[in-house]
Amino acid sequence: MSAASGRSGPATEAAERPRVLIAETIGDSGVALLREHFDVELGADWTREQLCERIADYDGILIRSATALDAALLGHATRLRVIGRAGVGVDNVDVAAATKRGIVVANAPQSNVVTAAEHTMALLLALARNVPQAHASLTSGKWERSKFSGVELYEKTLGILGFGRIGQLVAQRARGFGMHVIAFDPFVSAERYRELGVEKAQSSDDLYAVADFITLHLPKTSDTEGWLDAEALAKCKDGVRILNVARGPLVVDDDLREALDSGKVGGAALDVFRSEPVTEHPLFHYANVIVTPHLGASTAEATDRAGFQAAEQVLAALNGGVVTSAVNVPAIPAEDQDVLGPFVPLCRSLGRIAVALAEGSSIDRVQVEFLGRVAERDTRLLTIQVLLGVLGDHTEEDVNAVNAPAIAAERGIDIVEVKRVSARDYTDLIRVAVTSGETTVRVVGTNLGQLNRPHLLEAWGQRFNVQLEDNITLFLYRDLPGMLGRVGTVFGEHGINIVSAAVGRQPDGISAGSDGFAAMAITTDVAVPRELGEAIASSDGFEAGQSVTL
Repeated sequence: MSAASGRSGPATEAAERPRVLIAETIGDSGVALLREHFDVELGADWTREQLCERIADYDGILIRSATALDAALLGHATRLRVIGRAGVGVDNVDVAAATKRGIVVANAPQSNVVTAAEHTMALLLALARNVPQAHASLTSGKWERSKFSGVELYEKTLGILGFGRIGQLVAQRARGFGMHVIAFDPFVSAERYRELGVEKAQSSDDLYAVADFITLHLPKTSDTEGWLDAEALAKCKDGVRILNVARGPLVVDDDLREALDSGKVGGAALDVFRSEPVTEHPLFHYANVIVTPHLGASTAEATDRAGFQAAEQVLAALNGGVVTSAVNVPAIPAEDQDVLGPFVPLCRSLGRIAVALAEGSSIDRVQVEFLGRVAERDTRLLTIQVLLGVLGDHTEEDVNAVNAPAIAAERGIDIVEVKRVSARDYTDLIRVAVTSGETTVRVVGTNLGQLNRPHLLEAWGQRFNVQLEDNITLFLYRDLPGMLGRVGTVFGEHGINIVSAAVGRQPDGISAGSDGFAAMAITTDVAVPRELGEAIASSDGFEAGQSVTL
């Protein structure tokens, strides 16, 4: 018998106990939870070199925002099974590299939503009552009661741009102050607005026209960057007060400064900035601007909550439980890979196209219909891919394959999955319908050929067949000769090369020159600028148009 095999039972059990490294400081509750189940080491003071040398000894690691787990570092983590991020984002983790190595990455997405909402309310009250200015005046030896007279929140209108978790919490608290609340977010169902007693704005312009205070809770995307610019501010009520506890780039600083100078904006409260950290900024010198150094998520409770929630995810991953906030998911089971795998990109693309064509002010329902042999499988993964297409880049929360259904539920969006094992004309078909109020938009697609290329087969009730590329533009138009040529000419004048094009009529067929409609789908080498697509769609003979980057 070898020395190794002669070890006592308890010693063997101790040696096999999973090891977890807590690489940054978290709350005591999270540390205590992990110590109940694992051998835990604290390495908050380790250098990157030390981490590289020792990370191979651990089954799990828990970090905050300072530790960068890039591909090079993960290459040393030969034993690592889970990464817990004590916070909302995972920007400091190479998720793709972790997924390739089979490492679960989980965060704490709910840890700071209450804190962010409360900080918004703190700034709202401070802005209304000039609290920081009055404090500074009094502590400097002045008694200026009349100078700092403020306004009540009672019966004022709060406009919320972005109605996700934080926006909804702000709405609940503002209504407690007797405020009227109006919100704009087309990716929330009308029913959810009704449940919270919040007016649903049909457009951001409608919100600007009535809001006394405006608070931003939007994600930062190419579409939302610079959202609050001179054009938007010009549509606001005179004296409106602006709050931003979301992302700095949502506001165009120069435009806000000019609006403050003119009196169009009566005051602003900012917790986030385009570049951080920042200690010198033109807006810092305005008497009616309140600033805080990105404190939206900074409370003892949020920090402790983030650490504990991340620890719970590490515990679940290492003990075989359900990791509810994983931002990556295991690969499709081998037995379903051949059938479901090729439909993943198609489903996400159909979701993006369907929501782009839906023109309502809310999303109430998403229905995914599977026809053919694909319907014989567990299609929940594909439904989630559709949701990722629908919600991606449109929510303040980071949406992934794990949390997409929960985020849809929070926004009051009904998800319906329908299966039929037969499909007319094609082996498999996937139909995605997005309902907004009384209007439903449906798109249909399939995969074709040995390489399973995704194809779009229907939009706006018109049938055609075009292979999906990265950039696709669709137009609905009167079924008249020369319409496709007009679009091609405009694209050519703007240096946009067409990859492929297809046109289609209603399924029962309508002759050219009638009052019927037709649709065209055009794929291009580059994205078609929104302004160009809108200009074509508003020209004679066209009814609608939309460009989508997949």
